[in-house]
Amino acid sequence: MPGCGGRLVSRFPFLRWHPYMRGMDAPLYNARILRLAASIPHLGALEGAEVRVRKVSPICGSRVTVMLDLDPDGRVARFGQEVRACALGQAAAAILGEGVIGADPASLREAHAALEAYLKQAEPLPEAVLARFPELPLFEPARPHLARHGSICLAFDAAATAAEQARQARQAA
Repeated sequence: MPGCGGRLVSRFPFLRWHPYMRGMDAPLYNARILRLAASIPHLGALEGAEVRVRKVSPICGSRVTVMLDLDPDGRVARFGQEVRACALGQAAAAILGEGVIGADPASLREAHAALEAYLKQAEPLPEAVLARFPELPLFEPARPHLARHGSICLAFDAAATAAEQARQARQAA
């Protein structure tokens, strides 16, 4: 049956009729996405972090908690994340983890906004975002799956919010 995950359905024929399998494209959960989901950098709590931010997707219930410290120049120096999400959300957290060290709050917010626009309006990803997070185009197959966008963007939103809060706390001190 087209659109139902090929090999998975051939091994488990009952999935052909499962409501969550209808409309699923094999490229959505490709091997690279699954490898990223299985190897998230900076996974786990960060002791003594300046800021801790937890974000939850209201659509799917995915949750990401980000802990970070900024260096004296206002860039991410230490980073930790706890991720409870689908494979797409985990893959996004992995991509974030690969490029977050050295990012400033503005570039993280730009990456979050660009990822949302890339998914929702098929906008191209800016070169500056691609330079830091080159694997974001892996999420192109998720564009028609609106319910997945929240989970994909969650880690980027949490990191941007945490960096902004850390910057604001420093300015207030």
